[in-house]
Amino acid sequence: MKLYGRGTVLLLWAPVAFYALSIAYSGVPLFLPAWWPFTWYNLRYGLQLLPLFAVSTALAVAAFERVIQVGRLMPSLKRWPDANLLFRGGIVATLALVVLSYGFVWKSEPLCFKEAWVNSRTKLALEASVAKTISELPAGSRYLMYIGDHVGAFQQAGIPLRQVVNEGNHRPWKKPTDPQGLWEEALADPARHVDFVIAYDGDAVDQGVEKKGLTLLTEIHASGQPPARIYSARPGLNQSR
Repeated sequence: MKLYGRGTVLLLWAPVAFYALSIAYSGVPLFLPAWWPFTWYNLRYGLQLLPLFAVSTALAVAAFERVIQVGRLMPSLKRWPDANLLFRGGIVATLALVVLSYGFVWKSEPLCFKEAWVNSRTKLALEASVAKTISELPAGSRYLMYIGDHVGAFQQAGIPLRQVVNEGNHRPWKKPTDPQGLWEEALADPARHVDFVIAYDGDAVDQGVEKKGLTLLTEIHASGQPPARIYSARPGLNQSR
């Protein structure tokens, strides 16, 4: 294998170290339904290794073919079965193993798909309720919300993100916070920048926004999800569209 080929394979192996270190030292949890706390979380970890598996399979086939060809030229291995027959048998065995593996996965459902399906049911219900509520608020309103978890609420309500002050509205190179960033300014003085504040129990808005002067319009609950609270940042803005 040429040098650049070895470098490519090493690059494809990089996610192994990255995810191992993330789980071990960065507080990244990985939950499997068979182990406590018997839930689904971060099962997508490891998907980035799929390119490695694809490339490694091709390399393994090429190496196997090379071994067979070398074996045909060695006098001590003249009793080997026909090289082409052995090579084809290896290919058939590999394909059979792949088909069998996919069969078991199809029967039990892919874990990543099941994780998304299990975790999205209550999340989608909460987002739908929030979307219904904000769709009845005055058109063109500006919102303050942490969108990392429930951005789908605005998608369902048909509200563009340019009307939403969120955690991305600051200069990321200013760490840990950006005092002059729109996100930080809106948290400190929501009435100056937005019309409504949406806070999910325990999120960055709920913990960081200045609630003095906010008027609670509604509180939305969904099983298995933190409650969402919608506040009016300015008097007289709770009328429907």
